[in-house]
Amino acid sequence: MADESDPAVVADATATFCEDHDGGRDAVEAVLAVDTERDTWSFDDVPLDSGTFGELVSRGIVTKDGGEYRISSPDGVTAALEGDEVSSADESRSGRDRFSGLPAVDARAIGALTGALALLVGMRLLTYQSVFRDGNVVLRGNDPYYYRYWMEELLAESDGITDWSVVGTLPQGAVERRPLTHATNWFVAELLGGDQWAADMVAAWLPVVATLALGIVLYWLAVVVTDDVRVGVTSVFLLALTPIHAVYTGVGFLEHRLHQYFWLGVTLLSIAWIVMDLKRRRDDQPTVDLAIRRHLSDPRTWIAVVASGIALSFSIFAWGGSVLMLVPVAAYLGLKVVIDVREGVPPVRANASLLAGVGVCSLVSIALHFRVGWHEAFAGLVPLLVVIGGVAVVGLGEVWRRFDRSSTSLLGFEIAIAGLGTAAFRSLRPDDWARLLDRSDDLFFREHHGATELGSLFTTENSVIFEPMAQIGLHFYIALVALGWCCWSAYKRYEPGWLLLASYGLVWLVLATIQMRFAAQLMIPLSVLGGMGLVYLFSWVDLARLPKPLRESDGARADRPDPATDGGEYAPSIVVPRNWRKLVTLVWVALLICGMSLIFLPSLSAQTTYSDAEFGAAMAIDEHAETADREYPENFVLSTWGDNRMYNYFVNGESQSYGYAASNFEEFQTGSDPDGWYDQFEDRVGYVVLTDQSDVSAEMTQSRLHEEYGTGGNQTDPLAHYQAVYLDEEVTAFAVVPGATITGSGEAGENVTVETETVVSGETLTYEQSATVGDDGTFSVTVPYPGEYDVGTASVDVSRSAVESGESVPLN
Repeated sequence: MADESDPAVVADATATFCEDHDGGRDAVEAVLAVDTERDTWSFDDVPLDSGTFGELVSRGIVTKDGGEYRISSPDGVTAALEGDEVSSADESRSGRDRFSGLPAVDARAIGALTGALALLVGMRLLTYQSVFRDGNVVLRGNDPYYYRYWMEELLAESDGITDWSVVGTLPQGAVERRPLTHATNWFVAELLGGDQWAADMVAAWLPVVATLALGIVLYWLAVVVTDDVRVGVTSVFLLALTPIHAVYTGVGFLEHRLHQYFWLGVTLLSIAWIVMDLKRRRDDQPTVDLAIRRHLSDPRTWIAVVASGIALSFSIFAWGGSVLMLVPVAAYLGLKVVIDVREGVPPVRANASLLAGVGVCSLVSIALHFRVGWHEAFAGLVPLLVVIGGVAVVGLGEVWRRFDRSSTSLLGFEIAIAGLGTAAFRSLRPDDWARLLDRSDDLFFREHHGATELGSLFTTENSVIFEPMAQIGLHFYIALVALGWCCWSAYKRYEPGWLLLASYGLVWLVLATIQMRFAAQLMIPLSVLGGMGLVYLFSWVDLARLPKPLRESDGARADRPDPATDGGEYAPSIVVPRNWRKLVTLVWVALLICGMSLIFLPSLSAQTTYSDAEFGAAMAIDEHAETADREYPENFVLSTWGDNRMYNYFVNGESQSYGYAASNFEEFQTGSDPDGWYDQFEDRVGYVVLTDQSDVSAEMTQSRLHEEYGTGGNQTDPLAHYQAVYLDEEVTAFAVVPGATITGSGEAGENVTVETETVVSGETLTYEQSATVGDDGTFSVTVPYPGEYDVGTASVDVSRSAVESGESVPLN
């Protein structure tokens, strides 16, 4: 039942009643007409049947007053009929508590958010069956095995969850670029028990859990900035259907990205809370000074400050490209000072909490590098430079405000300060500057071996506009339009929240233009903007009211007498239309916009999984290595670089690098002398794996192994050092062996043939090789398979040990 003293709740109840009943609006208008003429009235005074009237009473729209009736809140009922907003009683009583910083909570909002989060998780579980196979956890893609390797290495070295010396003395390969990622993976695995099962569960499920947490953070961020839960729910919905984000955060994709995305979201949320709290207090309080004083005296402000500093520093130490996380923060701080000066807001006090957050980041970063030894020196020093630059910019802004100078000229001076700071760092820390340039070169210009993610989001191969639709979805362009509006709003009005999303959105958009892998970070702020754009689109086709920021900015009141979804002033609610035509239209529009994502998301996710044949090859190689008692590097697997870590993880556990495969496999595959490569391997390679390729010549190694299985063909001879261990049309795997040498005697010039049959993967192979007896009356033939060989009318048994050790086997 609606609260009699709360117009917002009565308005919500009235809107729901009109939605539920075909003649609901007429009934409410009739009662309102009577209520306008009289203070109280009886049932006989209104032209309603008892059932409809009882519904109005039960919902709290009409209340009993003495022996008669009246409308609980005429303002609330009128607002519902006219589509206007109305503040709740609690909100009107206290402007000071108008903004709590917590997302709006009611049953409908919780239900809608739960549905959006369920979709988010569901889209990350599309490859579940490809990950969990026969008691094994088969991670997707190549790089996740790198992070799995370091997690298991740390688990092997540690004595339990309290052994913090492990993260304080990370190995060289782990400490330089992504120390927080490796430390977090280890810590969570130790929480789960620290055994192999725990490591497998972290590798498989941590990306999904982190993405679920990010979804909650994203919802909160959207509500903090827009005050509209519909935008919050829609933001999560759009992130759920973003293919490139789903690929990087799905089950079995353990990488640094899951940590980076989560901490990026927390950073945005914390900063948004800080600036939106001050903005709303400024709107409520009689003076700016009072608003700032109450903002700075609120304990929640300093909780957000600490959260922003920790989140920003953690995002820096979770990733090799750490400095990039500071670029949007520095840009936002500079632009925020500009709009403060333009609006007459004191920059020093207005940005004290924001600067304090960056200061916390600097302290944590310095401690993590200089005390714990994580990352490289620039990761600890660059945040300090941002703090120093921020103090300079804020101080300059205060001077500009007091002397009433143009905010445009201030922006020019800020750019100059950024240039001077960069030059000073280059001069004072030349070694760190050189290392920073090396990391930038590695990040943006490294050899990518054909990796799609290192190409531009706007690649010309897909006519520029189609690649974003495949990687992100059609909602990308809705979000871009909203980003343009966001920039315009920040330019025209005091909108620090929109400026924050615009700053982050533009920086990551530039980076995604260079390399599309940054599109996943881009979609965190763009999901909020896309959510607002989608709600606006629904309002444009008369299925919802305008998003609250648009109603405020345009000074408009949405005239939507029968809305499909609704948002209140500060605790918006969601109403599902009971009218089936509107419901169908709502679903149809959503599918029209998001349908492309439903096509590309499963297909792009599936591209990162390993097929049954590839997994079968790994298991067959592992079984052969155990039988032959091979140890690393004798059991190293050479394959295409994109699969190399997976094969080596399951065979020998050494999945740290694919460098050797990237440097040598293509040359091996396209060469014509695979037996000649045996000498080049020099005990460095124990197995080779080839996958099906088109347009290969008969002389190429690819054809001689994958198509002829090393047994020779019309134009090629059998191979002596490659023993088939797995055969499939898609994948073939071979053990590299010295081979046993069958020796015998005969008449000079006589042609001798040795032949055997062997069964591999259920397929019978006939291996036959010929030799000519030399002038000394002897011959020798090197063969890769154990078993019984027919040599003319004689036979000889070749043992497995003879093949593995390169022994000679005489023909009796």
